[in-house]
Amino acid sequence: MQPVPKLPARYEDLDPSFRGRLRPNGQLNDLIQAAYRGMQVSGGLRFLPLYGRSGSGKSSAARELATHLEGTKVVELPRAAVEDRDELLRVLDGAWGRSEHPQLMIAIVDQFEDTVPDPRSIPIQFVERLSLLDRNELRGRPIIFIWLTTNPEFQAALADATSRNERLLMARDFELVGPPREQWADIVEETFEAHNSGTELADAGVLYGTISAIAEASDTIGDTIEKVGRELTATMPGLHDLSKYQVVMLWPVTDGIRIQRIQSFSHPRDGYKLNWGAFWRELSPDDRRTLPLEAFNRARLYFDVRLVPIATADLAPVGKNLDVAEPSIGESYYERPRLTHFFSILTDSWDPSSYAPLRERQSQRAEEGRAWYAEVTRNPTGLGRRIAFVLRHLGLDAQHEQDIRSDHGTVRADVLVKRPGAAQSEVIVELKAFSPENTMPSSIRDQIRITLRRHAQLAGFLPRQ
Repeated sequence: MQPVPKLPARYEDLDPSFRGRLRPNGQLNDLIQAAYRGMQVSGGLRFLPLYGRSGSGKSSAARELATHLEGTKVVELPRAAVEDRDELLRVLDGAWGRSEHPQLMIAIVDQFEDTVPDPRSIPIQFVERLSLLDRNELRGRPIIFIWLTTNPEFQAALADATSRNERLLMARDFELVGPPREQWADIVEETFEAHNSGTELADAGVLYGTISAIAEASDTIGDTIEKVGRELTATMPGLHDLSKYQVVMLWPVTDGIRIQRIQSFSHPRDGYKLNWGAFWRELSPDDRRTLPLEAFNRARLYFDVRLVPIATADLAPVGKNLDVAEPSIGESYYERPRLTHFFSILTDSWDPSSYAPLRERQSQRAEEGRAWYAEVTRNPTGLGRRIAFVLRHLGLDAQHEQDIRSDHGTVRADVLVKRPGAAQSEVIVELKAFSPENTMPSSIRDQIRITLRRHAQLAGFLPRQ
């Protein structure tokens, strides 16, 4: 069972290791810097009633101030510290430290007014308490108190409460608007990758264009994350239902350059799963705008599409005389195909812990494989038939040129492998037998596009044209 993807929208739910990577809020940082310089000159505490819409990122920005401003320490005040003077001093003393003191301490009250029945008396009581502490126990300590609120009227009441000690007030109507809208899609992707072991949102069925569109229609970054989360939830059932078919694009390679080009479009250690990011980067701006990428990506995930290279040196010994349907092949020649990554994927025995990269071999067999393949590309049908014959000899139920039909369309498998008991019980092998000169990034991209379109139509994700 695959783990459920995570996309937290609240600061409290973020992974602690990710919090230090949150983007700073320049306006808030500048205001803190100005207040700190003023405190150095004239002393005293400072107080900032900070308004921000729900989801604007005010909690994240305030709590991460210590990450971006060296020498600061942030302490979150619990309810008891807001209500009781002695408890407030106890919390602040603990944060101040006995020997090592911060240059500036920032105490945060996060929407306390939402947790009490009658918040109307809170502003005057809390600000009066700060005024007294400013002249007594906290005199000489550089502390900024920030009260976060989503209520502009309550912000105004907090500001009005400083009328008898106006020096405390840093700003009357400061509003935190969060990061620029054009950054929201990137922030959502960063957040998802950090909480899902580097997995891209595209791998969970949500493309960058969808995130950007959601960001354009949302009011805040938090709202954007929530909506993308709903989009993610909506796609999860279809994407994680096990399909009967897996799709493997098998691409013979003759040398290290071709190996590298194929591998750059896949995740080799992860069983050569198709690398959506590499495919996306190879697309032109027109392709990104006009191709049905949502359907392509959904087909990639639904059919668990793989792009697997296989060395021609491993195929050549069993690939002579392709016109012969039932050839006589020495038993030792079957060992090389049995040891390929392709075979371990077909047998559902892929083990990433024992993965060894496919490398170019400088040998007589490699030279013979290159010479053999130069002729084979003229007979891809014969090669597909021979691969099916070899796989049957190795114990697999494999047939060549098999049609797979659905209510929506038909695809032809160059080789169809049945493996009862596996999560995906049948493997559609598409043979990409192109000359080495045609194993270019552009041709690899185009073949991926063709395969994804075929199977998106087969599954009904894309209407036939």
